Amino acid sequence: MQKRLSRALSAVIQWFDADYAPNGAAAMRAEPDRVDWVRCIPFIILHLGCLGVLWTGASAFAVGTAIFLYFARMVAVTGIYHRYFSHKTYSTSRPMQFLLAVWGGTTVQRGPLWWAYHHRHHHQHSDDPEDAHSPHVHGFLWSHIGWITSRRNFPTDYTKVRDLDRYPELVFLNRFDAIVPAAFAVAIFALGSFLAAHAPGLHTNGWQLLVWGFFISTTALFHGTSCINSMAHLMGGRRYKTDDDSRNSFILAIITLGEGWHNNHHRYMSATRNGFFWWELDITYYALKTLSWTGLIWGLKEVPASVLAEGERADHEESIAAALKSQHVHPEYSSLKRIVPAAAAIAVATVNAAHPIHPRREAPSVVQTDARSHSQGPDSGSRA
Repeated sequence: MQKRLSRALSAVIQWFDADYAPNGAAAMRAEPDRVDWVRCIPFIILHLGCLGVLWTGASAFAVGTAIFLYFARMVAVTGIYHRYFSHKTYSTSRPMQFLLAVWGGTTVQRGPLWWAYHHRHHHQHSDDPEDAHSPHVHGFLWSHIGWITSRRNFPTDYTKVRDLDRYPELVFLNRFDAIVPAAFAVAIFALGSFLAAHAPGLHTNGWQLLVWGFFISTTALFHGTSCINSMAHLMGGRRYKTDDDSRNSFILAIITLGEGWHNNHHRYMSATRNGFFWWELDITYYALKTLSWTGLIWGLKEVPASVLAEGERADHEESIAAALKSQHVHPEYSSLKRIVPAAAAIAVATVNAAHPIHPRREAPSVVQTDARSHSQGPDSGSRA
C-alpha cells in the first residue's frame, strides 16, 4: 500500500514537474508497459472537457475558433516539434527558437525535448519491438493512444537530444510542460469573457470558448497527430522500400497538413518538406516557406535529386506493374485485339453475301492493260 501511495504521489508531482523521478528516469524507462492512471488524469480531463459543450452550447465564432486553432497548432506540431526540434530541417535564431517552442507548447503534447526524443527514437527503431508506438508490434489502439499513458514513456532521455538540452530555456519549458497549456487555456477563457462583454453579437463567452477553443480543438489535434503513429503505418502506398512499413496517404496529409507523406519522410527525414513532389499537398511546408521570406527562419533543406529520381523510378515501375496486373485480372481485355478484327471480317463477309458485287465485263485487252498499269503504280515508278 505504501509503495502504491508513493507512486501515486510521484505521479501527481509529475503533473507539474515532468522530470520528477525519485528512482531515476532510467529506472522508469526500464519498467514494463503499463498505464499510470493517476499520471493520466489531466489527459482524461482534456477529453472529458469536450462534454462541456452540452452546457455551453455552440456559436459560429466558437466553432470557427476551434477549427482555426486546430490548424494553427497542427502547424506547430508538424513544422516546429517535428521538422525543427526533431530533425532540424531548417535554422533559426535562439530567440525565435524559444518562441517556436512556446507555440509548440500550446498543442498540449508535452515539451519540445520530450517530443523530439521520442520521435528520434521512433526513427531509430521504427516498427521494431523497441518502437513505442508501432501498430505492428503493439496493436492499433496502443500505438494511437495507449503508449502515451505508459510510465516508461513519461521521462525524457536528454542524452538523445544533446543539441537541444544545452539551452536552459528549452529545458525549462520541457520540465514544466504544463505552464504553457495552462496559460493558453486561461487566455482563451479571458478572450471569451472579453468578447461576451464587448462583442455580444458573437454570442460567445469564456466557458464556451474554453470548451471549443481549448478542449475540443486540442483533443482533435491530439488524435489527428496520433493518426500518423497508428494509421500511417497501416494505410496508403509505399513508394520507397524502407526498413519499416511507413506509408503515404493523401487523407492523412490533409488531416495533418502534410505529415501523411510518411513513407517519403522515412526515406529521407532531413528534408523540410514531406510531400516530395508538386502534387503531394504539404501545407506545413508552404507555411514554413512563407515564414522563411520574413527572415525569421532560413536554410530550408531540399530533397536530394537522387532521392527524387529514385521515387520517380519506383512510381514508373508501380504503374507498369499495375497495368500488367489489370491484364491478368481481366484477360478478356487483352483478347479484344483478336476478337474485334475477326468480328469485323465476319460482318463484312455477311454484307457481301447479302449484296453480291457483279464485276463489269471488259474487253480482254483492256483488262490486261489495266492490270499492267496497276502493277506499275506509284511505287514501281519510284523504284525506276
